[in-house]
Amino acid sequence: MNHPVTDQGEMASSGPSDTTRQVLDSLPHPVLMVDVENRVAYANLAAESFFRSSAAFLTRYDLDHFVPFGSPVLTLVEQVRVADSSINEYKVDISSPRIGKDRVVDVYASPVADQSGAVVLMFQPRTMADKIDRQLTHRGAARTVMGLAAMLAHEIKNPLSGIRGAAQLLEMSASDEDRALTRLITDEADRIVKIVDRMEVFSDERPIERAPVNIHSVLEHVKRLSKSGFARSIKMSEEYDPSLPPVYGNRDQLIQIFLNLAKNASEALSDTPDAEIVFSTAFRPGIHLSVPGSSEKVSLPLEFCVRDNGPGVPDEIRSYIFDPFVTTKTNGSGLGLALVAKIVGDHGGVIECDSEPRKTVFRILLPAWRGEVSDFDDAGEETTKATGPEERE
Repeated sequence: MNHPVTDQGEMASSGPSDTTRQVLDSLPHPVLMVDVENRVAYANLAAESFFRSSAAFLTRYDLDHFVPFGSPVLTLVEQVRVADSSINEYKVDISSPRIGKDRVVDVYASPVADQSGAVVLMFQPRTMADKIDRQLTHRGAARTVMGLAAMLAHEIKNPLSGIRGAAQLLEMSASDEDRALTRLITDEADRIVKIVDRMEVFSDERPIERAPVNIHSVLEHVKRLSKSGFARSIKMSEEYDPSLPPVYGNRDQLIQIFLNLAKNASEALSDTPDAEIVFSTAFRPGIHLSVPGSSEKVSLPLEFCVRDNGPGVPDEIRSYIFDPFVTTKTNGSGLGLALVAKIVGDHGGVIECDSEPRKTVFRILLPAWRGEVSDFDDAGEETTKATGPEERE
């Protein structure tokens, strides 16, 4: 139901105080307050982004204008009013054409003490537990590739070497017509060996050497490499947090991660006229994950994203995008993103993909360096002197 704009002043008066608004606007999760008639009375900054509308627009409508018909969110609000206590609902799908696909959230609802019938809703998009579950699945698939790679190295590379050698011997005494066939055998043998070599990377379980790394120098290096090759015709831009502490990682492997993601994005943008790739960095305090096998919670405060405005990842493979051999490319091996997921996992991090037409985001969460760093990182790039994330939290 569309309410007259003249009513907004009355709604604003029943909303949070200025101090409360500042607190709510600082939260990373979308927060809405609805009155007794389910009319949106307040929306924080995260809610504006989540619902793709300004607070002024949101407060013109009832809650059912933004969530699907018959949504459990509406039932939850009524339950809170009846019970007069907080109620939570987990894994609620509120996807709609208005706010986008794959909007699965946990919903936390509480009554407002001094406003009869008013309810505050906080939406937590896709729980970290789900992200960890997906990462463990990807890593399990990577372990399968490890065993396959070890088998291929022994069972395929050795016979291929003999086949290639025999083809070269035949070429010496073959006619011009047959020589073309022997060269084809040689080239295909070399191609298969390269594929096996790429897979052997998955079987490398040695601990990685890590140090404090300036992620912005890594991303700038990746941009230079990309612009000089596969992305020369694509606009590349950045949205950096300049005060970001160093990431605790391996510089060469971090370059490989973002180079692979940039290459994937550029290939997806081949038919996009206004093609653009955006690198972004941000600090996300408060993200602590419980990882199986460890009694301590892992802090992943550093968020790095690679975003493109291409057609998006097809729905049918989105859940398996980091599994080995999954690809949309005609001649792709499906190992690039699997390798990215392995490297991120080796760093103790998490990677996810959010995709829709005109907006695909690969988001990586990694740990920060916790000790003192000098004015220059291991690549000689100038860094900001900082300590670990606990000083920023």
